Amino acid sequence: MKSNRTEIMDNEKVFSMKFSKIYPLYIQKAERKNRTKEEVDEIIFWLTGYNEEALTEQINVGADLKTFFEQAPAFNPNSALIKGVVCGVRVEEIQDPLMQKIRYLDKLIDELAKGKPMDKILRK
Repeated sequence: MKSNRTEIMDNEKVFSMKFSKIYPLYIQKAERKNRTKEEVDEIIFWLTGYNEEALTEQINVGADLKTFFEQAPAFNPNSALIKGVVCGVRVEEIQDPLMQKIRYLDKLIDELAKGKPMDKILRK
């Protein structure tokens, strides 16, 4: 089990990662499974409340993950319905609210890559 100090340092490392570096990885993961950039964007818009213009702005200014999620216009209240495991951790049990939001997005992209229909991914 990690010490609290190690976990905080690991979290800070993740929080400081540039969204512009992670976003293409989400798209690549989706496209490898015959899904699309548009579907990745739809997931991001649903989860965060960003629109295409605002998402592009976050990418262009080089926002880190912390800033990206802190500035999200309207984090979806249905995100609490996202359940499951990402990186060996149940997303619904993550204590740090920012890390939980990051893992929610990871989980939704995983579901997309696994072929889940969009209305299930978007918890409709």
